[in-house]
Amino acid sequence: MWLIIFQAVLEKQSYMLIGRHDVEGLMRVDPASVYLLDSAGQSHLENSGTDAETVEVEIEMSDLLLNLRPIKQENLIRDDNKLILLASLSDSLEYVADSIERDLASYAEEYRRLAIDCLKVLRVEMQLETIFHMQEMSSREYVEDQDAEEPDDFIISLTAQITRRDEEMAPFVAEKKRTYIFGGICDVAANASIKALGDIKSINLFGVQQICRNSIALEQAIAAIRSIDSEAVQQRLDRVRTYYELLNLPFEALLAFIAEHEYLFTAAEYSSLLKVKVPGREIPTDAEERASEILSH
Repeated sequence: MWLIIFQAVLEKQSYMLIGRHDVEGLMRVDPASVYLLDSAGQSHLENSGTDAETVEVEIEMSDLLLNLRPIKQENLIRDDNKLILLASLSDSLEYVADSIERDLASYAEEYRRLAIDCLKVLRVEMQLETIFHMQEMSSREYVEDQDAEEPDDFIISLTAQITRRDEEMAPFVAEKKRTYIFGGICDVAANASIKALGDIKSINLFGVQQICRNSIALEQAIAAIRSIDSEAVQQRLDRVRTYYELLNLPFEALLAFIAEHEYLFTAAEYSSLLKVKVPGREIPTDAEERASEILSH
């Protein structure tokens, strides 16, 4: 059974990624790794880090994964049953490791390493699934004729998947480890949402409202996972909503916001706000130059 499960993931993108030097290095120092504390009481975290360092690692990881776009469906583990089996395998490996710890310490250590690798694959898989869904933002225009009542279809699909997989893994994976598996979704989703504006050609007021509705649906789905820090989720997705709502401001008001909140968004993110076409919004030809002057001070 174990061999079948491993064969199911060996050629998938998530498994190959956890073996990459850059990904492995980031996962090693990611404060989320505290949730990989094994039953022997050993932490697999090399750097506890401050809140700022935590955010920095999360952004670096999400940037790395977003650079892999487009994520292709065939490179993902789309079968929920295989993911559940992988979660179950992690639990079984840790149980075996505990059982043989006294007599076969070297084997126990190897089983624990494999158990942790299973969890790492699951975490990266959920991040890649998130990108797979979110990348649809870049292929559409957000110029709507009326206010939609529901989130975009790809958001409905993603949130349903998050909820379903969390519920199905619950019998096999401890709560803190599910926090690890699903805890990387929010940062990737928030980062993907903001970066998407660079690819969106046109957006109007209803389009802004639609993206905000998407982020609210995501927030609700992620925050519903027990032991997930709902306040942190809200903070990250509030940032997405703030970003897109800036598109409703006239240019001079946007410039004033940039002056007052110079470090809230990056120069590239502010630039995207100026470049995207917003029907009815007038942007002067020297807009980017004026924004750059503010940001360079």
